[in-house]
Amino acid sequence: MHTDQILLSDLGDDGILRLTLNDVKRRNALSEAMLAELGTAFADAGRNPLVRVIVLAANGPAFCAGHDLKEMTAGRSGPDGGKAYFTKVMALCSGVMQRIVTCPKPVIAEVSGIATAAGCQLVASCDLAIAAETAQFSTPGVHIGLFCSTPMVALSRNVSNKHAMEMLMTGDMTPASRAAEIGLVNRVVAEAALQAATAEMARKIASKSSMTLATGKRAFYAQREMPLAEAYDYASQVMVDNMMARDAEEGIGAFIEKRAPQWQDA
Repeated sequence: MHTDQILLSDLGDDGILRLTLNDVKRRNALSEAMLAELGTAFADAGRNPLVRVIVLAANGPAFCAGHDLKEMTAGRSGPDGGKAYFTKVMALCSGVMQRIVTCPKPVIAEVSGIATAAGCQLVASCDLAIAAETAQFSTPGVHIGLFCSTPMVALSRNVSNKHAMEMLMTGDMTPASRAAEIGLVNRVVAEAALQAATAEMARKIASKSSMTLATGKRAFYAQREMPLAEAYDYASQVMVDNMMARDAEEGIGAFIEKRAPQWQDA
C-alpha cells in the first residue's frame, strides 16, 4: 500500500521511528526527491517528543546506491554545463548528512545489501549501524573518474585514515565483516536476524532518558573537533550542566536506592 512512497515512516508505541528507503527501482538512490524527504523526516523527528530513536532501513536488494547518476547527468544540460545543479545537489546531500548528526535523537542504520558512494556516506553519518552478513560497502567513484569527496567526510570520521584511503582509492567492495573490523558498522548479523538485532539495540537506547542521549550526542560530535584541552573544558561544563538536570538527579537517586529510574526527559 506504500509502493508510491519513496520513504516510509512508521513510529511505534515504543518511540522507535522506522524510516525505510523505498525507491527500489532506483536502488534507493539519493535523488533530489529522496534527499528532500530524508531532510524533512529527520528535522520532524528531531522536534517530535514521541520519537526516542530512529532506525534507517531500506527495502529491496540495495540499501542505497548513492546519487542518482542519470539525474545528475541530466543536470549537465544547463547553460553552465551543470555546475549550478551539481552545487545544489551536493549542498542538499551534505545538509541531510549533517542533519543526521545534529538530530538530537540517536540514529541507527540497518543495512542489508549494498551501500555505495553517498549510500556508504549515509551509513557512516548515522550514530550506529548494524549490517547483515550479505551487506557490502564501497566508495567507487574512482571507477568513473569521480573521487567520492563528500562520502570521504563521513567515512574518514568513522574509520582510520589508511582504511578510508583504501576504500576511496581502490573503490573496492568491502564486505560486512571487514566493515565491522574497521569500525564502519557496529556489528554484523545473519540477514534473517537483522531487523530483530536492530530493534533490540533501538529498544535498549529508547529506554534511556532522551535528554541525556541528546546531551551526549551533541557533546560527542562537538568535542571530537576540538583540541584535547578545549575538549576537556567543554565536556566538563557539559557534565556540570547534565548533573543539574532532573533526570541525572533521578537516575543517581534510583541507582543508590536500587530501583528503576522514572525519566521525565528533562
